[in-house]
Amino acid sequence: MQQLDQKQMLLNVVKSRNDAYNSEFRLLRSPFSSPGYHTTIKQADYIHATRESMRYALALLDTELKEYEQRAFDIIEKIVSLQDTDRSRSTFGIWSWFYEESLDQMSPPDWNWADFIGKQLVLAISRHGDRFPNQLRDTVTQAIYNACDAIIKRDVGPHYTNIAIMGAFVTLIAGERFGRSDYAEYGLNRLAKLHRFTMERGAFQEYNSPPYTYIAILELSKIRNETTGEESKRLSDELLHLAWNSVAEHFHSASKQWSGPHARCYQTLLSVENQAFLQLATNGELMFFPWEELPYEEEWYESGFYCPEPLVALFFSSQEREIRQLYAVNATTQLESWATTYMTKQYSLGSHSREVMWNQKRSLLAYVDNGGQATYLQLRCLHDGYDYCSAVFNGKQDRQHVLFGVEFITNGGDTHPSLDKTGGVIEASDLRLRLEIGGCLDNVSGDSSDNGALISIGKLQMLLRTWYAAFTENNIPQAPLKWEIQENGLTFNVDLILYSGERRSIDFRLIEEAAFLFSFVMDSAEAPQAPMIDHDDNRLIVRTGNKDEETAFILHKRPVEV
Repeated sequence: MQQLDQKQMLLNVVKSRNDAYNSEFRLLRSPFSSPGYHTTIKQADYIHATRESMRYALALLDTELKEYEQRAFDIIEKIVSLQDTDRSRSTFGIWSWFYEESLDQMSPPDWNWADFIGKQLVLAISRHGDRFPNQLRDTVTQAIYNACDAIIKRDVGPHYTNIAIMGAFVTLIAGERFGRSDYAEYGLNRLAKLHRFTMERGAFQEYNSPPYTYIAILELSKIRNETTGEESKRLSDELLHLAWNSVAEHFHSASKQWSGPHARCYQTLLSVENQAFLQLATNGELMFFPWEELPYEEEWYESGFYCPEPLVALFFSSQEREIRQLYAVNATTQLESWATTYMTKQYSLGSHSREVMWNQKRSLLAYVDNGGQATYLQLRCLHDGYDYCSAVFNGKQDRQHVLFGVEFITNGGDTHPSLDKTGGVIEASDLRLRLEIGGCLDNVSGDSSDNGALISIGKLQMLLRTWYAAFTENNIPQAPLKWEIQENGLTFNVDLILYSGERRSIDFRLIEEAAFLFSFVMDSAEAPQAPMIDHDDNRLIVRTGNKDEETAFILHKRPVEV
């Protein structure tokens, strides 16, 4: 077993953050970045983030060094002063993202901040409460109560996994530490509800998500570590085993990547944070960095996470396997969402049955071992270079073959599923489907034809085959759509251009036809059997192979409201 000095690792992180501390504001200064929603700040060099500042304050206390104590208390006092304490307001109990932007200026405010900052305050009091000045401890306690009240009022359900867990942590542990049985009871019930919901499906709602599964493991480990209750420990343990089993069985050992599909994801190749987390959790069985260079995160300290020993061997399995998982059921339509993953020694291939093509989803995703480095292939729909949320992926996978279609909806979002609804109309100078190939581009080549493209990564060949492609506006005849090879130095792209030209309106409500059907096949230069396509008014009823087989999926030829 590797003997690690995590206290020294924590201290190294703290030292790296110290220069960013702004003593005037009593907050941590950091370069501005934004996902493009919640905050209305469009451009700034630096900001002072509440969440990151509170994380730094807890890390200062966790070092247990006297010299850092006052700085930690100064930050915590400042953070507490920034909480909304007006019970008449909908934002009571939460914080804004940045000191530079009030809750009233956000669009909309992010209620998750009651959970994100609340959990750090709970840990600060739980671990170091006896070190706090009396007045500050009382003020922090009230701030935790406010956060608990906000969390309980919002009452996030088990479909929002990471916030369901964090809210359970804040209320459960606060209830236990402060003798608030109402909070403790709510927190335990919330955890139990998540447990029932997840175990019924055998998966979290954000299925096979590298960032969200990581957060779930980290936060459940904190509950197991901090709670005094046997039932909360049992529930956490069972959810942790499910989470770790999912991670291990989806790990492709040759490429060292987390196989798709990903219900939520922020980057396609495994992040440095995820790599370091897996290395630490497996005690170095999985190695990505020399130990002295491991990029440690302050939140890991005393969190108690580890991969169960019986599951570690799964990370190294090179056996051929296929995983099919029901991960969500639409409450209104009862439409089921399935995920399929197929893995061989050289590659993995994953797909969803139906998902919007948001930039945080990876609905058709492959990883290839390219001479010891990873190459990925990812399907995207791009509106002026950014993923278009009103494009919808439909898929049916059988081992290395994915039959898939793309259609459009008129009541979806542009860059986000709900925060920037289009009303069915966009302004665009470019709209295209793209099979993006990235990561290691050594030995990557491709040829396109009228009905598809052949892609090679070394000796491995992949076929993209078009079965149906139509994008017709205003009864204007359109040239046949075909895939084109385009390289930009960073990625190797196979593009199907739907529109490229002067910026103009595209009104999906008036489009006569916008539907696409393809096959993608790994490890083959031969096209699979053509699917059966039945036309039914505005629908394409797609079957794999012959009429006797069940329907794979249905595509709408004209964009629809869902």
